[in-house]
Amino acid sequence: MYGDDGTVRSILAPARETWAVVGLSGNRARAAHGVAELLQRFGKRIVPVHPKAETVLGEPGYASLSDIPFPVDVVDVFVNSAQAGAVADEAVAVGARAVWFQLGVVDEAAFERVREAGVAMVMDRCPAIELGRPEFAELRPATG
Repeated sequence: MYGDDGTVRSILAPARETWAVVGLSGNRARAAHGVAELLQRFGKRIVPVHPKAETVLGEPGYASLSDIPFPVDVVDVFVNSAQAGAVADEAVAVGARAVWFQLGVVDEAAFERVREAGVAMVMDRCPAIELGRPEFAELRPATG
């Protein structure tokens, strides 16, 4: 596993409110859409990042991370592993506080570069799955 529970907890914490979701489009059948929807339900602001720059889940999209005109806390990466390293480098360049590579997205060299830059990183994991774990119950919104 790439990213210990402490790193996962710090990235999922309420202080990490703005999540740029790279690869998020209006296609509801894609995993990125479901995860972004869950992040919204958990109080996160999602920012779609896709070459088409579509509005998704009520949020305006941007063609790249560098086009986003405000700070981003977490960059959640839903592109294939061959493209993920460039996204990780761009995330560091724009000042993201954390990078999250989704299940199946693996680039060990990028993982090391991001961590060497002092940015928190998790790889080959899914925030939706992690938020469902009992260890992170306090990070889920109260139901009532």
